[in-house]
Amino acid sequence: MKIHIGSDHAGLEFKAVIIAHLKKSGHDVTDHGPHEFDSQDDYPVFCIPTALATAADPSSFGIVLGGSGNGEQIAANKVKGVRAALVWSVETAKLARQHNNANVISIGQRMHDQALCLQLVDTFLETSFSADERHVRRINQISNYENKGSI
Repeated sequence: MKIHIGSDHAGLEFKAVIIAHLKKSGHDVTDHGPHEFDSQDDYPVFCIPTALATAADPSSFGIVLGGSGNGEQIAANKVKGVRAALVWSVETAKLARQHNNANVISIGQRMHDQALCLQLVDTFLETSFSADERHVRRINQISNYENKGSI
């Protein structure tokens, strides 16, 4: 599976751990940065390219990381075709895929320990979209607004 990942300084440590974990599992991972610690870096510089690459390849997924994950999710969701979900539990990671067909997840490094972060990533990647009519309808409403400005 193709996975794009980006963070800011606050997610840099877990980004490296997640990349190693994903590669060990056989995934093709593209790291959109940062590649070194800079306490003054800005998450949009890394999270938007991650989201753009994910949107450009509908078979791929994206992961954005920061201190809380909030700003990173907001940045990713500005990219047309991205449905980024802030995940903080196994259940929210699962529902992001099952109900929202999310293609990007956002995780806050300062909110969780390393083991839970890896579990959130694995749960997200292993869960399929349910394709229930009600979920498809809602996603289509969001897409219509994104593309046409009307629901």
